Amino acid sequence: MKDIRDAILSGDRHQQTYAGLPLPDSYRAVTVHKDETEMFAGRESKDKDPRESLHVEQVPVPELGPGEAVVAVMASAINYNTVWSSIFEPMPTFGFLERYGKLSELSARHDLPYHVLGSDLAGIVLRTGPGVNAWKPGDEVVAHCLSVELEHADGHNDTMLDPEQRIWGFETNFGGLAELAVVKTNQLMPKAAHLTWEEAASPGLVNSTAYRQLVSRNGAGMKLGDVVLVWGASGGLGSYATQMALASGATPVCIVSSPDKAAICHAMGAELVIDRNAGGYRFWKDEQTQDPREWKRFGHDIRELTGGRDPDIVFEHPGRETFGASVYVARKGGTIVTCASTSGFVHEYDNRYLWMNLKRIIGSHFANYREAWEANDLIRRGLIHPTLSKTYPLDETGRAAHDVHRNLHQGKVGVLALAPEAGLGVTDPELRARHEAAINRFHDA
Repeated sequence: MKDIRDAILSGDRHQQTYAGLPLPDSYRAVTVHKDETEMFAGRESKDKDPRESLHVEQVPVPELGPGEAVVAVMASAINYNTVWSSIFEPMPTFGFLERYGKLSELSARHDLPYHVLGSDLAGIVLRTGPGVNAWKPGDEVVAHCLSVELEHADGHNDTMLDPEQRIWGFETNFGGLAELAVVKTNQLMPKAAHLTWEEAASPGLVNSTAYRQLVSRNGAGMKLGDVVLVWGASGGLGSYATQMALASGATPVCIVSSPDKAAICHAMGAELVIDRNAGGYRFWKDEQTQDPREWKRFGHDIRELTGGRDPDIVFEHPGRETFGASVYVARKGGTIVTCASTSGFVHEYDNRYLWMNLKRIIGSHFANYREAWEANDLIRRGLIHPTLSKTYPLDETGRAAHDVHRNLHQGKVGVLALAPEAGLGVTDPELRARHEAAINRFHDA
């Protein structure tokens, strides 16, 4: 890998340089093992430790198929799907790989006794397979995480509806937490020239997810003047939703869990922030019973901040813990748009507040290529900024995933792969200088 790293660090981006570099037989990658899926049996979710299950090891370079690319990964990032994979919840990901492996001779490559994780990357194209025209070796890229076959009619209006749609690095193998990654070339997008490798890698999954969920007509269709309640507003997903609301002329109401996380929202420009721990909200009396009085108190506190307005949109991703409150506080005719469910997948709410007040619940999952491209363009133009709080080397990916699992992070947590240190990869210093203050505010917060 030394020759590849040296070429990238030299700044040479000529196609011939990279096309002439030999690919190694193996590369370092972050994996989970199929024979270890029961290692946490009997433990509560909170006690399952990614540092025990994640391995950094040499794995073979897979065969390159039509429409695919091998990318030298300079940096990646931790998403909650990596946490789920590492603690084998809600199920081990090897079932996904087994099912994908039955699809075709080429997809059988993915069904292995190990799973290379990671759904973000920033790096350099090294090879492209047959049928690829839009990308060439030497291109600086980021990748979104939608892997889709596009052989079914249902996927051609919205690729997220394709029956063979998968999340790369979660439901497929050869993900981005590695020195090399294999992606479909319709996952590739141009890297923002003013960002470092680790900054550019961090928005991919969460930025695109937030864009579809909040902005796209496939999601809530946010408009000028909307009041948007954002759960976890300082986190990997919520921080992008908050920025999009501000950039679109909407008013975010940011829900956080500490003064430090409130400071991040203020640094982004948000004025209306609620620290849910300081407020002492207890939406559940016990594991089976919610408390509508707490929903009402929460709604009252929101209206105190907004001058009497209920949220037009509730940006939901915690799931079970908050969903009943989210349905209650949305305005009459409002929208609750949901993904992820990091506190639990089984949601409970009082349907009277939905049905009698004409509210809508919209399920949203990642983004199609067009939505991901538009979200990435906001990053490239400096309208939305990465919220990267900390970066780890590849060898410490287990610790990085542990931090996310325990909610010790703020914003996104990055991982350096081939990049020897943070701060490299900026190719447009003038654009960087124009946005330096905003980028640093997010880092400093």
